[in-house]
Amino acid sequence: METDSKKIVAAARGWIGTPYVHQASLKKKGCDCLGLLRGVWREVKGADDPEILPPYSPDWAEAKGEETLYIGLRRHLNEIALASVAAGHVVLFRMIAHGPAKHCAIVGDRDGGLTLIHARQNKQVNEEAFTDAWRKKLVFAFEVP
Repeated sequence: METDSKKIVAAARGWIGTPYVHQASLKKKGCDCLGLLRGVWREVKGADDPEILPPYSPDWAEAKGEETLYIGLRRHLNEIALASVAAGHVVLFRMIAHGPAKHCAIVGDRDGGLTLIHARQNKQVNEEAFTDAWRKKLVFAFEVP
């Protein structure tokens, strides 16, 4: 798994600087948080997206009130305990209390600490420290099979 984790982190870092574009998944052109995961999946797995996604609005999670992203990730990734999170894992966050989980990231590591590689609205894909503020929002974690 260590080699796979390194490949996942390296692939995700290759997307750093990609502008945020809702529903997109094109390296250096644009992506959202799910688009980043889709792009890294294609690079690491050497395969197409695991499923065709229907169009979704920026407020899709709140509008439906369902754990759509969690259920979708669970179809293709292996859920792990939050305490097991390490570089190369995919993490899912609840951005508002009692709302559905709707933001995902890939865990990296730098200088002995964990980082998040992710796309956020109005920002480019970046890598930042996995801070306590992010950990408080963490609700699900997965590894790539």
